[in-house]
Amino acid sequence: MKTNTFSSSITITALIILSAIYGCNHSEKQAARKEKQAAIATFDLKKDKLSTALSLPGELIALQQVDLYAKVSSFVKTLKVDIGSEVSKGQLLMTLEAPEMVSQAAAAQSRLKAQEAVYTASKANYNRLYETSKTPGTISTNDLDQALARKNADLAQLDAAKAAFKEVGAIQDYLTIRAPFSGVISARNVNLGAYVGPTGKGSDLPIFTLQDQKNLRLAVSIPEIYTGYLTAGDEVNFTVKSLPNQQFKAKVKRLSGALDLRLRAERIEMDVPNQNKTLLPGMVAEVNIPLPANASTFIIPKKALLDTSEGFYVLKVSNNKTVKVAVKTGRETEDKIEIFGDLKEGEKLVAEPSEEMHDGTIVNP
Repeated sequence: MKTNTFSSSITITALIILSAIYGCNHSEKQAARKEKQAAIATFDLKKDKLSTALSLPGELIALQQVDLYAKVSSFVKTLKVDIGSEVSKGQLLMTLEAPEMVSQAAAAQSRLKAQEAVYTASKANYNRLYETSKTPGTISTNDLDQALARKNADLAQLDAAKAAFKEVGAIQDYLTIRAPFSGVISARNVNLGAYVGPTGKGSDLPIFTLQDQKNLRLAVSIPEIYTGYLTAGDEVNFTVKSLPNQQFKAKVKRLSGALDLRLRAERIEMDVPNQNKTLLPGMVAEVNIPLPANASTFIIPKKALLDTSEGFYVLKVSNNKTVKVAVKTGRETEDKIEIFGDLKEGEKLVAEPSEEMHDGTIVNP
């Protein structure tokens, strides 16, 4: 019985020792496996040129657009056009009537004729005195001078009457409204018999709105950082929501040369021919502006950029340890991004860093 108990004790002890040895070997293998798994992918930092495109909203507006108002208080007499009417430069759009203008014109004409008669009389009187004065001692110099002064004063009054009559005639011309340029009537806010006049006195809305729809301009505001990429003559592409599958082209025509104080952006305009009226004024366009690379910079995969609450970082590998380097970002594509920081070409960066990694983390590249 004692021999069997002793043998069992030896067996149990041997099993414990073997288990301990196996556990140590297993722990060492797991540590080695973990160490092997801790190997982190890296890549060499290189410079490259990244050409991208900037997408910005733009607005299509008529190259020429004007709101037409009445110059004088009057009533609408006739309407020659309506919304959608195509008109040419100088075409009659509407006529107005103002009864008091007729009496004003008659009064101005009467004053003009009266003043013409006065001037004719004073001129004839001066001419007679002048001819008589050629005979010595017949007419005094004073009388002749007074006759001349009277004639000149009547002439001035005649010129004033002519100007007044011309002014009334010019005001009467305001009773006819004509197209200042060729285009399309896009709005009409009056009917026959309506009372119209200068803004605030008749209707606050314009009588007509005239647009040149065959020539449009595309206006877009370029952020300050991208203002150096566009110059006069550059071509851009754009699309509109109503025709998503069709691309349009336009050339940069006008640059404001200054930044808007609110948006900190430069207004740029492009001329867009629209002879078939496919595009409409007021449409919102998505403008695609090419941004060619003008210098080589550090380009990395987006996965290699660490975005934290403190800013953007990359993890540089130095002596098999990570070093956190703060960077600034530039242009980007779907999978690459431009960075700027205290980096040198050829240095190794962690391909997919995480926030758990910090300075001094041992890396097995």
